[in-house]
Amino acid sequence: MQVIHTDVLVIGGGMAGLTAAVRSLDRGSAVMVVEKAAAVGGSARYAGYAWTAPTHAVMDEVNPEGDPALRRALVDGFPDAIAWIRALGVACADAVPILRYGIGHQIDTNQYIEECRRRISGAGELFTGAETLALHTRDGAVAGARVRRSDGTECEIRCAATILATGGFQADTELIGKYIHPHANTMQLRSNPASTGDGLRLAESVGAATGKQCSGFYGHLVPTGVPFRDPADFVALSLYYSEHALLFNLENRRFTDETLGDHLSAMRLLDQPQARGLLVADERVYRDWVLGSYVEGAVAIDKFDLTQRRGGRCGLAETLTDFAYLPRGWGYDGTAIADRIRAANTSGAEARPALTHDSTPLDQGPYYVIETCPALTFPFHGIRIDANGRVLGAAGGTIDGLYAAGSDIGGLYDHAYAGGIAPALVFGLSAADTAAARRAA
Repeated sequence: MQVIHTDVLVIGGGMAGLTAAVRSLDRGSAVMVVEKAAAVGGSARYAGYAWTAPTHAVMDEVNPEGDPALRRALVDGFPDAIAWIRALGVACADAVPILRYGIGHQIDTNQYIEECRRRISGAGELFTGAETLALHTRDGAVAGARVRRSDGTECEIRCAATILATGGFQADTELIGKYIHPHANTMQLRSNPASTGDGLRLAESVGAATGKQCSGFYGHLVPTGVPFRDPADFVALSLYYSEHALLFNLENRRFTDETLGDHLSAMRLLDQPQARGLLVADERVYRDWVLGSYVEGAVAIDKFDLTQRRGGRCGLAETLTDFAYLPRGWGYDGTAIADRIRAANTSGAEARPALTHDSTPLDQGPYYVIETCPALTFPFHGIRIDANGRVLGAAGGTIDGLYAAGSDIGGLYDHAYAGGIAPALVFGLSAADTAAARRAA
């Protein structure tokens, strides 16, 4: 078997892996990237913004159960991550508000991916279509991996630092059922299909610590019965406006504070009967939030019109009285839902608990109704790391020579979310810097 020597082995070629690899090259290390898909990029190709909470106080408020050290590292490292993007010559816009609590930048992720690929191909080595079979250990430290290349041949890669960045396990039905929810495999995959838990399994095989089960996932509400045709649908079909609407389950009742965000409503809906619900907006919400841009600079898409054209369950009610004609085959009691909307309109904060914004009632017909379900982007369970990207051991301490970044990590978020691209950048850079400092010591 061929033995290849390098300084840094990066397993995974998405945002986190590419970032770690190029940063390692920048630090003077020899680098090899192994990506099992035919091309690099992963789910980052479908993203357009790098964002997170602007301060420690905001991060602590929106993500109170997340690991405190990782929360702080993400906020502290974000400005340097944006500077890193710009230093590579990649288009990165000025900061804009994201959701109600975040700050972020629109970036050209495809340009970033291509620039990283170009630099790695020129100064390092890149294997695509390659599978990592096992990690290699020596004297208690991870010292590389055994890899099967695209032509079927196997090789042993020996190195001082191995960085796991395979993108999570959202495409593996067994793992999402175990670590997210027993019914999580009913969700559409709002992500690339190559993220099947390779990093998690490799880390566990050498004694790594992992996050707690059922810590949630990042995803969005989408229309039921409307399959994704291509990755552009991941954004086009996401019902971001739900935080301004009302969401009812099959028992005709609200079960969450919708104002906290569509991503949190998606998590809550997974716990409801059949994981589907009825999303109701009125004319004001349709005009201001369905037809408007979700984030400054984003293209506005009429989600109701698109759902209609794609054959999803949706309808238009001129008045609340017309909810009585909601098709019985859907399983909801339209009259009961209309009564609850009237109650919300007259009771205000009493009917809409813990309001943080937008307490305006839904009383301007017509009403736009879409049946919705959650779709999965990536899980919050994963490999535990410290603030420097070093993998923690289940028995304590860190695992020498092993690092992780991106959606492979766990502990950062717990039923909360403050960006996916930002942690990939921040901890990809941290892992590379820590590995380089260890090598220089």
